[in-house]
This record gives sequence, C-alpha cells and structure tokens, in this order.
Amino acid sequence: MLASSIPPSLLLFLHILSPFSQPVDASKHVELKGAPLSHLLLDPGAGHIYVGGVNNLYQLTTGLEVLLHVKTGPYRDSPECLPPIVLQECPSAKDTDNYNKLLLMETGQGVEPGSLIVCGSLFQGICEKRYLIYQTSNPVDTQYVAANAPGVSTVAVVITTKNKQEGGGDGDVLRLMLVGRSYTSKGPGDIPPITTRRLFPVVPPRRAFSQEEELGKLVVGSYSDYNNHFVKAVVHGNHVYFLFSRRHKKEYRTYASRLCISDRSFYSYVEVPLLCQGGYNLAQGAWLGNHSGEPHLFVVMAAGQASTPVATNRSALCVYGMAELDTMLRRAQEVCYTEGGQGSGGKEEAYIEYGVSSKCLKLPKVSLSEYPCGGEHTPNPIASAVPLKATPIVNSTIQLTAVTTATEAGHTIAFLGDRKGQLQKVLVISNQSGHLYGSELVDSGSAVSADLLLDESQEHVYVLTNSRVRDSRPPSSVPKQTDCRSCLAVRDPYCGWCVLEGRCSRKHQCQRHLQPNHWLWSFEPTSQCVTVQSLQPANHSKEEQTQVTLSVPQLPALAKEESLSCIFGLLPPQPAIVMGNSITCQSPAPEHLPPLPTGSNHMILPVSLMFGHVTVTTGNMTFYDCMAVNAEGRGVCFRCLACVSSVWRCNWCPLDQLCTHNHSCPNQHIILNHRDSPGPTSCPLVYDLQSPALVPMGLSATCLCVVSLQDEAPYVCVVEIEGSRTNLTASVEKMHDNTHTFTCMQHQVRDARKHVFQLYDCSAGQSDCSQCRAVPKEYGCVWCPGSPAPSCVYSRTCSSKPADTCPPPQITKVEPASGPLEGGILVTITGSNLGMKYEDVVGGVTVAGIQCLPQSKGYKISTRVVCELQPSGKQKEGPILVTVGTTRGRSTKMFTYQVRLSSPVLRGPVSGGTRLTIKGRQLLTGQTSDLSAFLGTQPCYIVEEVNDTQLVCQTGSSNRTGLVPVRVLFGKAERTIPNVTFHYLEDPVITSAIPAESFYAGGRVIRVEGRNLDVVQQPIISVWVEPLEVQRVKRKKRLALLTSKQQLVSERCSILSSSQMTCPTPRVNPEVKVKGVWFQLDNVRVHYESIKGKSFTYYPNPVLFPINRENLDVPFRFKPGGVIAVEGQDLTRAMSKEEVKAWLGDQECDVKTLDSTHLYCDPPEVQPLSVDDSHELPSLKVFMGNLQVDLGLVQYDSNSLLPAVPLAAQIGLGAGAAVIILSVLVIILMYRRKSKQALRDYKKVLLQLETLEINVGDQCRKEFTDLMTEMMDLSSDVGGPGVPLLDYRIYAERVFFPGQQTAPLSRQLDLPESRRQTVEQGLQQLNNLLNNRLFLTRFIHTLEAQQGFSQRDRGYVASLLTMALHDKLEYFTEVMKSLLQDLVQQYVAKNPKLMLRRTETVVEKMLTNWMSICLYSFLKEVAGEPLYMLYRAIKYQVDKGPVDAVTGKAKRTLNDSHLLREDIEYCSVTLTVLVKNGVEVQPCPVKVLDTDTITQVKDKILDQVYRGAPFSQRPSADSLDLEWRSGQAGHLTLSDDDVTAVVQGRWKRLNTLQHYKVPDGATVALIPRSQSSGGVGVNQVFQTGEKTPMLEGEEEEGLRLWHLVKSSEDPEIPKHRKSSMRERERAKAIPEIYLTRLLSMKGTLQKFVDDVFVAILSTKRPPPIAVRFFFDFLDDMAEKHGIDDPETVHIWKTNSLPLRFWVNILKNPQFVLDVQVTDSIDAVLSVIAQTFIDSCTTSEHKVGRDSPVNKLLYAREIPRYKQLVERYYSDIHSAASGCYQEMNSTLTELSGSFASEMNNLVALHELYKYINKYYDQIIMSLEEDSSGQKMQLAYRLQQVAALVENKVTDL
Repeated sequence: MLASSIPPSLLLFLHILSPFSQPVDASKHVELKGAPLSHLLLDPGAGHIYVGGVNNLYQLTTGLEVLLHVKTGPYRDSPECLPPIVLQECPSAKDTDNYNKLLLMETGQGVEPGSLIVCGSLFQGICEKRYLIYQTSNPVDTQYVAANAPGVSTVAVVITTKNKQEGGGDGDVLRLMLVGRSYTSKGPGDIPPITTRRLFPVVPPRRAFSQEEELGKLVVGSYSDYNNHFVKAVVHGNHVYFLFSRRHKKEYRTYASRLCISDRSFYSYVEVPLLCQGGYNLAQGAWLGNHSGEPHLFVVMAAGQASTPVATNRSALCVYGMAELDTMLRRAQEVCYTEGGQGSGGKEEAYIEYGVSSKCLKLPKVSLSEYPCGGEHTPNPIASAVPLKATPIVNSTIQLTAVTTATEAGHTIAFLGDRKGQLQKVLVISNQSGHLYGSELVDSGSAVSADLLLDESQEHVYVLTNSRVRDSRPPSSVPKQTDCRSCLAVRDPYCGWCVLEGRCSRKHQCQRHLQPNHWLWSFEPTSQCVTVQSLQPANHSKEEQTQVTLSVPQLPALAKEESLSCIFGLLPPQPAIVMGNSITCQSPAPEHLPPLPTGSNHMILPVSLMFGHVTVTTGNMTFYDCMAVNAEGRGVCFRCLACVSSVWRCNWCPLDQLCTHNHSCPNQHIILNHRDSPGPTSCPLVYDLQSPALVPMGLSATCLCVVSLQDEAPYVCVVEIEGSRTNLTASVEKMHDNTHTFTCMQHQVRDARKHVFQLYDCSAGQSDCSQCRAVPKEYGCVWCPGSPAPSCVYSRTCSSKPADTCPPPQITKVEPASGPLEGGILVTITGSNLGMKYEDVVGGVTVAGIQCLPQSKGYKISTRVVCELQPSGKQKEGPILVTVGTTRGRSTKMFTYQVRLSSPVLRGPVSGGTRLTIKGRQLLTGQTSDLSAFLGTQPCYIVEEVNDTQLVCQTGSSNRTGLVPVRVLFGKAERTIPNVTFHYLEDPVITSAIPAESFYAGGRVIRVEGRNLDVVQQPIISVWVEPLEVQRVKRKKRLALLTSKQQLVSERCSILSSSQMTCPTPRVNPEVKVKGVWFQLDNVRVHYESIKGKSFTYYPNPVLFPINRENLDVPFRFKPGGVIAVEGQDLTRAMSKEEVKAWLGDQECDVKTLDSTHLYCDPPEVQPLSVDDSHELPSLKVFMGNLQVDLGLVQYDSNSLLPAVPLAAQIGLGAGAAVIILSVLVIILMYRRKSKQALRDYKKVLLQLETLEINVGDQCRKEFTDLMTEMMDLSSDVGGPGVPLLDYRIYAERVFFPGQQTAPLSRQLDLPESRRQTVEQGLQQLNNLLNNRLFLTRFIHTLEAQQGFSQRDRGYVASLLTMALHDKLEYFTEVMKSLLQDLVQQYVAKNPKLMLRRTETVVEKMLTNWMSICLYSFLKEVAGEPLYMLYRAIKYQVDKGPVDAVTGKAKRTLNDSHLLREDIEYCSVTLTVLVKNGVEVQPCPVKVLDTDTITQVKDKILDQVYRGAPFSQRPSADSLDLEWRSGQAGHLTLSDDDVTAVVQGRWKRLNTLQHYKVPDGATVALIPRSQSSGGVGVNQVFQTGEKTPMLEGEEEEGLRLWHLVKSSEDPEIPKHRKSSMRERERAKAIPEIYLTRLLSMKGTLQKFVDDVFVAILSTKRPPPIAVRFFFDFLDDMAEKHGIDDPETVHIWKTNSLPLRFWVNILKNPQFVLDVQVTDSIDAVLSVIAQTFIDSCTTSEHKVGRDSPVNKLLYAREIPRYKQLVERYYSDIHSAASGCYQEMNSTLTELSGSFASEMNNLVALHELYKYINKYYDQIIMSLEEDSSGQKMQLAYRLQQVAALVENKVTDL
C-alpha cells in the first residue's frame, strides 16, 4: 500500500542533523494505524524499519517514510477455540483484533531469502514468515507460538546451530527460534514457558514453527504456578538469556535464565534472581549493551504494588555485568551438580525449580567442566537461591518502561523510556551511580514501548510509543550552544567546550582535545569553563586610566608564536601580557569610554580575553561617575546621603552641592564617603514634626520641625505638593541639644504626602446626620443644615449653626414581612438616621406592637438594624417602629404574625430515612432558610420545595427509640403539632435472604426474613453495576469515566409481616458487571454479603429450546396422558421447580420436574384453548421471573379427540386389518423370502421394538418423572457434599491392582532395622537404574521372554513400574512409547487389528495404568458426576422393585439373565425410622417393599439416613439390628433368619417384612448389634455378589436358602404346569411382557446413559490431553508403517481408550466412586458397558431374533452412539497436532501432584523379587548389549544385588 493511502495515526519521527548542518523540521513524523503499536524492528542491512501493531504491519525507511502496509486483522476468532475457526463449532467466535506479539528478522541461508517472522494474538498465537511484508508463507495454524491474549507477553530470539540429526537443507545449519511465552488461561494448555521452534530447514512432514520433541522445551509442573512474565530474550556468546518476573513465595521477583545455544534438551537451563536494591522487583525492559568495555545487562525495574505483579510508578535502572551474571549461574550449576545444592556454610544456594521431580546431586567435581551444558544425568532445571545484587543507577517517580544504551567517547549513555511518553537520558558513571542529564517528550501521556532501538551508527534512537515512533538523535543540543557556560550547563555527555575553537562540539571534533584544558566536559569533576578568577581593580572612576590584571586559572597552553589580547566592551583590542595564569592589560582612556546609561551612575564593561577571533573567557569591570550619583531629584539632604553612602568612593561637597571622586572640594569643606567617615549623620537632617499632622482641606496651617545642622546659614522651608515647590520664610531657634527648631509661615494646601501631613474631607462617606455626628471629635466634622443642601463639613467652614440633633429615623425596607406567632426569627430593618451607635436603638424597636430585640452583630450605623422577633401569642398585624432618642420612625408596610400545622401519626427506624409530610396553612412564613423541622431533638431534613400548605422532610437518625413530638421551627419560633407523635423503632434486621442467585432478566423472588421489617416505609433491593469494558482513556479521566458509567438498578420490595418480605430481583443488562447487591431499608443499608457471608450472584438467562426444534413452523404433536419435555440449558442454575410456571393456552401445565437441561410439565388431558387470536392452537409458554419464553404451538393427537369407537366396530376393524396385514406378509414372504431374509428380520425386529417402546412409553414417562424428582433431590446432595470420588491413592490401588486384598500401595517395607538402611540404599540405586531407558527396556524384554513369566506377572510388574516411576511420568511415557513401537512392529507383521485387544504384555498394562493416571482429573471434573448420577438412577430404579437376595435377580433390570421373571406380588411400605441426631431423636420416613429381606431393609434405611455420604463412611448393615417398635408388642428385633423362618423340605426362606406382618407406617430403629442377638442360628447379612455368604449352619443341615425364587436348576413346578412342556419352554424364552420390563427400565435410564456417553465422547470441551496425545501417536505409528486402512487405526484407538479404560470404569464405578455395587446393579452396568463397546466397533450393527437381548434393547441407539464415537475420533484427528509439550507439562504436573501417594520403596522391593528370580538372564542380557557395557549396567545391577540381599557378585 502506498504511503499516501495511510490514514494518520501515531508514528513520530524526530531528527536533528549534525552540529554543522542546518536544522530541519525536528518534529517530522508519520502517523500510522494500529494503536497500540507493540513492536519495532530495525533491519540495518536493508535500511528498513518494521512496525507491528493491532491489525496492521508497516515497512518504513530509516527516514520514516512508509514503503508497505498490510492488514493483519481483525478476523473471526475465539481464545477458547483452536483454528481453523468454524462458527458452528465455535459459537463464541467473533471479530477479534490481532495484536502483534513477535516481530523478528530471520537472515537468509544460501539461496533462501531472509524473512520477517510475524506472530499475532489471533488463532492461538500462530506465526508466519513474510518475505516482502505482503508476500507471506502460509501461516502454520497448528503451531501455537505466541500468547493469545493482548496483555500477555511473548519474547523470542533466532539462533543458528548445527543440525546433527537431519539431512537436507543447506549444509548442516539448523536455524531455530527460542520463544518465551507467559501463561494464558484460555486456549491450549500444553505450551511450556520456553519452547524451541523450527525455522530452517523445514522438510515435510515437518512444519515451520513446529515444537518437536528433539528440539527441547522447559518442562513445568504447573503452568499457573510458574507464570513467567517475559521481558527480554537476548543472545550473548554461546548462550541465550531470558529475563522475566515470577512470583516467588509471597513476593514477585525478576529472574535471568540462561541456556546453551547447542543444548536441545534444556539440560543447561539455570536461572538466578536479580535484586535491584530499594524494592524494585519487576523488570519492565532490558538491553544488552557495553559499559567500561564489558558487556552489561541494563534493566529498568519497577516496584510492585504490595504482593502483586502490578508495577507502581516508583522505578529505577539497574546494571548487571554479564561476567558477574555468568559467574552466579555457573556457581548455581556447580553447587547443584556436585554439592547437592548446599553451599560451604550449609545454606541452600541452588535447587531444582518448576515443580519437576529432579533434585541436586553430588556428582564428581569435574562434572561442570566436562558437561558445561549439562547432560542426561545432570539435574535440571536449576535455580540459584542467591540473588545477583545491584544498586540503582538512577531512580524515577515515573514508571520506566524501556532502556537502550550508546557509547560516546568511552562513556556509556542510557536512554530510558517512561510511562508518560518521555525519553530520559542518563550518563552511566559506574555500576552504582548515574546522572539524569536530560529528558525529551516523545508522545505526551503515552508509554514508551520496550522496543527502544539504536541504529548501528548510534546516531538515531527510534522510540516507539502507543502510536508514535520518534527518531531522537542523541547529541541533540550540540549545534545550539555558543558559549562554554551554556554548553556545559546542558549537561549533555555528547557535548563539550572546545576552548580555543570557541564552540560546543563532540570530543573527536575538537582538534586539540588530547591536550589538557582544551576540551572541557561537563561531567569531568576538574573540567570548568576558563573563567576570570579575579580582576584588579574591579571598579574604577571613568575619569582615570589604570593597569588591569586578570587572574585566569586553567588557561590552555599556547604555542610560542601564539598570543592573547584584551577587549573592553566594543573598544579595539589591547595587547595582553601573559605571565602564567595572570594577564595584564591597559584600561581604555576616559575619552574612549562610552557614555553612561541614562539614569545610571556607572557602567559595566566586559573584559574579553581573545585568542584571535575566539573569546577564551570574559570578566567584568565597572566604571563609575560620582557626578551622576543623586537622590532621584530629592532634596539636598537626600543627595548628600546618597553620595556619601554610595558603593563607589564618592565624597560630598556641601557648600558646592557636588559629589566627586576626588578627596578635595573647591570650597575646602568636604563630607567623606561613609567608608572613610562616620557616614550619613554628617549630612543635615529633619527628624521631628511638632505641629499637628492633620490638616483640613482648604485651610492655612503652621508647620514646626526639628532639624540637625552641621553649621548655621540662611534657610527657607520648601513645601512640595505634587511636584510643585513653594519656598516659605523660615525662622530658626537653636536648642540646647544642638538641634534647631524651624517655624514656617502659614500656607494653604489642598493635598499632601503621607510623609508629613494627613489631609481629610468630612463630607466623604458621611451621607446623613447620624453618620456625620459619629465621626471622631478630633476631625472637627459637624452636620451643617445650610444651603444648598445639608451636609457634613469641617466645623470652621460651616456658614450656619451646626445641628445639635438629627432628623427622625426613616425606614425604607423590612425583611421578612411575616413571622410565626412564637417569634424567634431575625427581622432586618433598613433605612437612614437609625442611630449613631448600637446603644441608640436598644429598646427602641417594636414590630406590630411587640418588642423586637436589636442584635449588635447586625447593626450598621444609621442604615441598618437587625432584631429578634418576640412571641405575640396570637395572630396580629402592625407597623415597625424605631425610636432614636426623642425621634421615632415608622414603616409604611405592615408585619404579620401567622402559621398553622398538622401531621399524621407515623413511625420509622432509629437510623432515619422515613419521609414525613407535614400539612398546614401559611407555611411560607418568614424566609425559607429559617424553616426547619425536628422530631424531638433530631432534625428532619426538608427534601422538597415547601409550599404554603405542605412540607416534606426525611427523618434523621436517633440514638434511642420511643415517641417524640413533631416540631417545626420558623427561625426560633417553634410550632409543635398537637396530638401527633413520631415513633422511633428499632432498626430492621435481616437474618436470611434466599435464594442467593438470579439471572439477568430478574424477577426472581428473594424471600427475606428478619425483625422489624414493617418499620420501613419503602424497602428496596438495589444492584450496583458497571460496564464490563471501559474505553481506553487517559489516566486522569479514568476515575470520572468510571463514576459516570456506574449505575444503580432497584426494585421495590413487598412487606408481608414484621418478619417477612419479598423482593423481586432487578433486571440487569448482561453487558455489565454486578459490583454489589444490598437492601435499602430507609436509611438502613444491608449488604447481601453481610447477612450470611455469601455473595449474591447474577447468571446468564436460562435458555429454553422450542419444543419442535426440527421445524419451528409445525406444531408439536402431543399424545394425551404423557408429559411434555422441554430441553434447555442452565435451567436450574438460578431457578427452582416451584418458581417456574408453564401455561398451555389458557390452562396451566403443571411442572413436575426441572433439571439443568430439561423441564417436564403435565398438561391438561383435553387440549386447552388458545389465548392468542392469531392461532387456533394453544402455545406453550414458560415463565421464570421476568423471563417469558414462547416455545411453540401444541396440537393434541386427533385420535384422542375423536369420540370413542364402538367395541363391535373396533373388533371388526381389527379383524379386517389383521387379514390385510397377514395377506401382505404372505405375499412379501413368498416374493422375497430368499434374498432379503436378513434385512427383513432386522427391520421386523426394529419395528417390534419400536412398537413395544411405544406401548410402554407412557409408563416410561411416568417412571421417568418419578425418577427425575428423586434425582433432583440427589442433585442437591451432589451440590452439597459432592460426588463421593475416591482419593487418588485408593483409585490407583484399585485400578493398578484389581482384586488384590493388600496392594503394594497399602503396605510398608517389612525389613529388619539392621538391614533397612542398606536395603533402602540399594533400592535407591535400583531406582536410578530404572531411570536408564536401556536398562528398563532390556529388563522388560528379558522378563517377557521367560516362560514362567505369566500374564498375571506381566500386569503386576507393569503396575509396580508405574508406582516406581510415578514421579517421572514423562520418562515413563517415553519408555511406554518405545515399547509400543516394538509392539506395533510385531503386530504389523501379523495382524495389526489384533493389537491392544488384550493385556498380554507389560506395555499393555502400562498403557492401562497410564490412561488411568492421566484421566483421573477428567473423571473428577467431567465424567464423575454423570457416572454417579447413572449409578444412583440405576440403584433407585432397581430398589423400587423386588430383588432376590440370594440370586441377585431383579424385576427392574436391563440384563435378561438377571431378570426376575416371576410375577411377585409386592407393595410399597413406608417405615418411620427413628434416627438419633445428637441428643435428639428425629423420625425419618423410608420407603421399602414388604418383600424385602431384613438386610435389604437395613440397606435402604442406611441409604436414606446417610444420603450423600460415601459408602465407606457408613456403618455396616452387619453391625446393626433392625428393631420394630410397636405400642402393644413392645420391641422386636427382626432378622433374616430366626426360629420363625419358614422351612419347606430342603428349602428355607429368608424372612421379610411380609413374614413379620410389619404394617405400613410402622416405627423401627437401627440399634448396634449385640453379641447375643439373633437367638437361634447366626444372623448374617444376605446381599448379592461378594456380600452373599451362605449360612454355614444351614449348609451343614442340608438346607438351601431362597428368597423370592428358588435357585435350583430344575425348580419345583406346580402339578398343574408339569404336563405342559411347551409352557416350560416358553418360560425359558423371553415373552413380550418381560421384554417390556427391560424396555421400561431402559427408557427410564436413557437420559442418564446419554449423559455419561456424551460426557466421555463430547468434543465441545477439549478432549483430555492424554487422549489427543496417544491418538496422535497411533496416527503417527500407522503413517510410519504404511497402514492406510482407517478401520485398523479405529480399532487401535478403541482398544486403547474405550475398551481398555472406559469399559472398565463403566463396569466398575467402585474404582472411581466410594459406592457399593451389588450384583443387580452390576448386571445393569454390564449391559451399558457392552453397549458402549458395540458403539465403538466399526462393523455394521444388525440384529435379528436370535440376537442377544442387550443388543435388541439398544438397537436404535447404537447407530447414534457410533456417530458420536466417529465424530470424537475425527475431531481429535483433525485438531492441531503437536501437543507433546502440553502432554509433558501435564505429566510433570501429575508427577509432582501424586508422587507422594506412591509407595516407591515397596514397589522397588517387589520388582527386585523378579530381578532376583531371573537374575542370571537379566545380567546376561545387559552384558550382551554394547551400549549396556559402556554404561556398566550389569555392574550397577550387581551392586544393587549386593546391597539388597548381600548377594555375592563378581565385583
């Protein structure tokens, strides 16, 4: 794109030319789009600058001209989705800005051109290579490099190393990119903090930017715990360094880490904390530069805010030497390699970081020198516990954000960018000090980016801000300074003063800069400008000529033939004589000196010392003229004083009135300068005035003054007024103290200065008689009644007799014009002649005939009186009178006493806030400011404008309760409303408010309970919200913006009683964030959090889907008798069933069940009428608070609406239809009997199944509604105590060692103490051996080759290895992959489809264990809850019907072999169980069956009483007896077997409730079993499976137990059935009635089965990383071995995950959950597990009449499940590969999380038993391997044997 097309943005360029060139426009800049610009890259070879910002990428010249411009965004994306983005699969995707995260240059190799590497935040941080900025290679959308969030940092460097493994490419060059990326919470979680990415060569199938196993990465145990915030990545020498900050314990630290460039396994990784003293702990920017000739790391650090990663404005620059840094890093390596991490003093100096299972060792001392970059055997990653310290070079109160350095004349100069857009310049003096010498504003208010760059010439600093780049030339001030002082004052380290050249220049530009004192630098302590230290004489009379001597230290040395000269001002130069540092010149002749400046008595001439035309230095000399010294036109006395007290050597000639520099006067008399005589006292002086200083205007006055004289002579008085002088005759009288008194004759003056006289005018400001007479007497002012008008004049100028008294007072204004009857307000009276003083009006003011007391503060002489109104007792009206002396004034307007009040009885809380309305008449009495209301002594604040009949006030708070009067004050007048009181009551208190959540639409009713709630006048619930996103604004405006955006939404509450009220939640916009919720009860504010410590939460609105989602325009067909099922999302997150209302037309649809995804309502049996005139059919509407959802029209099936068909017609129609159907079937059978037999059977069976399901549909719906009601209660239990998941140790024990009573996880190492230490040492060495991949693989292969090594041994050894290597799961995974590769190789040669079908090898059991470990968190977080809900649903359904306690057969089951086919008559019984809760016994109703055995009853009671509790925490039914408590019969202990048991032949029946005739509602209790209980026989617990022991006593007697059916092979058949063999055969088959039972059970459980399958196979959330990793591995294996049959790979995946793990979990939920699985439940789970297996197969699923029942049951669902499986496999396959790093990080985290649960030593000891058993074979195998010989594996194993069992070896 051309530059002209670029809209202006913010890219600024500043350029200053060299010192001798003319400056151009210094503010030249180009503005670009893309703020905030984030990266700046300089390509010096091509002369290009690249700028990366938001959605934009630019290529500029070094002159900042735009060459190219491309758009990089926005695009549709979401951080939660992986690319490519498909809107259907990623609904959260939206147009997203692309933030530039990386901008790097990759140099070309051979014929390959160089490229620009660009990485953005979109598509999980993918990168691309650009060759001409707009020519790009295809972005690699599966390689996620950069952080996907704008505020998360990413750094990278490009390195080149040797390619040791791959052919191809250009020679053996391998070019890589090392990337440091901070943690992001969204997106792929498998990207470590530091990864290595491939750049070149890229040979297919490899991809650019790929993260491959062999390239290396930093393995981290937990990404969130090690969230490194990366700042910089640099290459130095043979290492790459990363700078980042990270939380360490409670504080954040900055770290520097190092890697060898050649280290592809990150063995060399080591890091050290950087300490910048002063509390600066967060790095903001860094630069690798030189200082004092050595490389140093310059880091700008900020102090963190408390213990957070938020940087404050307090920051500093710290410098770290790279040599010292490398020394610290090597020390940490050495200590961790050879000293176990402990220093010489025993303190920890190094440790293993990042939560991995390695640890510091004690290897040989030469380990570091032999393995400087680490090795497979060395510990890593290493962190130093000792920080590298530095003292701040410079501190700043503005946050520093960037740094770069330059070198000038051997000095280091640092340029620092800050948050306010300034470039600060610092001279680095040493590692501990620096000097900030200047700053430059680049972009006001915009932070400088960390990309602060210098070009190669170090002439240009490119500064990047939010939207500007500025090219700031460092020596910017050089050409501007023209003298030494200003040059050095700039304090620019680039600049110095070239003395003899007279210019400010850089050092190399000064010709004599190597000689001393020739080039002066401001930062050199000894460098000062050449100055004149002294000049003698410094001042001299201009009338004389003299020799001038200048003292000039630091004078530059001159050559012999060179000389200096002196110039005084602008006069011609004078030759100078140089004697060392002294220069002597002749001053100019008086006639050559320029005239003095006007009004001045001296002039200062510069004395310049010149070298040719260059001024070396300048001094000043003063030339003065005594004749010009005067007193600025004042009298002689002042002139004399000015002369003798001047700074010059001037003397006064009094008789000549002359000031001279000579020491003699023409008339011989002289007064010397004060330096030579007493000084000013010798001059004549007037120092006292004896006549009055007050002089009236227009009168003559005599002046008497006292004068000090030196001699007697004729004197006159001179009066000067406004510049006019008047000489007056003076008479003198000499006094005894040598002073003289002068008397000047009279003279009339009209003005005077403050020095002697004060003139005044009586008429000024005295407008009436009272004011005039109030003037002080000494002024002589009187009120003169003469013409033309009375006025105030001086007494001697009044032509008539002055007035003795004043006229009567005159009143012009009165405020206010009315007042209350009680008085108390202030009345202001304005007028004239209102007295000469306050006392004149005291007692003289009346209002309407009532005294009004004057106030002294308001009184103003003659013009104003303020008085306090007194009570009148009644309403009246009259004038205002003011009496002064004997005169009286009267107002023309009348004053009125008035007011009437009334108010209703009210009450409110003591905290106030209740509004009172006070009604009356003439309330606008007096001024409104005087009006106030009170309740007792507490104010009631007026809140509305008062009118004449009403005022409204809000009560204030009171300190006590009780009745108080209502008072209104008019000023001080008080009016109490008669017979009216206000009742202050206790504040309302809220004790409960539920529920604690709502959705955004609001309207959910909050039930509030408390005390005194009815005291409140208007209760309100308020929600404080603010926008989620605030626009980017400047810091100063942010607070104002936030304040303006905050809102308050409220709803009024309804008070039900003093203890209850209801509040509907306010509607909240989803685009805002809820900041707080509270109840406003008048002045009482109750925050929701304060009630019970729980916050109130707003959730998104629940979503309800239309009932006919397939076709919205078609009505939903409903069959009467059923329920309407509505699907949705998050229906119960902020709503309960009771709050939901559903209406079908004009009638209510009764809501029966509500869960998170379904709503079930029972509509009327007859189709309701429509309430919408536009439709005849009714629509279903659901109401949830304010939310109203129309779900579509409903049409009842027409057959239910038709009148009943007569029975005869039904029979006829049925017979006719039967004949037709039979005829059609016969024709079809004859026509296509042979060719379509299988397909016909299949469809027929499906049709029959569908018919059966329709027939039992109503029953299923009713059953399902009951079940969902039960499960809703269960869901609340799950939300409380939670799903009873087993902890990891028990889970691993049951999966690793199924069926074993004492697994190794639970055992301890059984050794004698004398041998324990030795054996444990040997086992640790065995552990080290197992960590050798060669040893482990040889060990496994050798064991598997032994004939005596059984399949059970293989599984056992695999589980032992899993235990032993659990702390190194990454290594365990690599070994497993290696063994699986060997296994693949074996099966490829035979039949690959059989691989992993069974567990026949060690590695197959290792795979099972590995999957179990990796999917444990998935079970906890995702699959555990639906699995538990399925288990509980099965248990609930099974327990609702009879279950045979002996055979385990049940009426309600999915398994035909466990189906109780006999029709057992039973009924439900509700028992009242007495449960002891502490000291209180509470009744608990429990539903059981009368056919239940006593043990079954006890189990059901325990299930109810301990509902939600884990099975292991319940008491055993065996330990309790069931006691029936009857009022008449007393207490009876019930038992399965006692003396009352029924015996028939050899059969003995277990006792049931029916046997004991326990009635419905009976009271029972569970009591601890006593030793003697049970009477005759043994009272055992009879349950199915492992809990179904036979009674030993009965076996001995030959009796067989039975419960509901006898378990004999040939049961006793009644005589009436023995003859019918056909019936017996039919009994063995499955009649339709029994299949109906199975279908009913299946339909009831269907939702829960679906939930489990969807949880396992859904790809809406990312599949577990282990599954993606292993499926990728299988795909790679198939590709590697050329297997292109998709069915084979599908089988591999099925055998590795569903068959190997999920089926095991589905069949055995007790592996994961703390529950008991009985035989009847196990039978149901087996069918569901088999269905899951059938769903994962690729073969077509066809069924016929001979198919197993379980296949018939799920014949319709299995195709749907197959699609789910295929989509699951396909989505994982099509998703991004390369999840190895995430897998390794996950494995590392798992290793650290669960390693402590593993009994490592016991596992090693058990493994050694196999080593001992096959010792010779293993030794032989190790010795045969050449690599094993090099590693001395056999020798090391012999050492282990010697330690573990003292085995004699060939050591």
